[in-house]
Amino acid sequence: MSASNCQGPDCEKALENLYLFIDQEIDTASCAEIQNHIDECTACLSEYDLERVVKSLVSRSCSEVAPEPLRDKVLMSIRTVQVTITEQKQG
Repeated sequence: MSASNCQGPDCEKALENLYLFIDQEIDTASCAEIQNHIDECTACLSEYDLERVVKSLVSRSCSEVAPEPLRDKVLMSIRTVQVTITEQKQG
């Protein structure tokens, strides 16, 4: 996040918690505070809108299920890395 027009502690707090706010993973008081700030700060509102669009695009793009052979290959790679890490820790 880099809203260059944002300044001050209110903008900093709003931008630091933007992802939590978008995902509704923040307490009600903080949520209201951030919403009020976004309603009044054009730069933070623009950043909020941009992040919502990006999140929506990523969400839509990630809804496909990988083909079974690809899934098997990825799982095998993960297991190989896990074994390697375990061997390094024991060695």
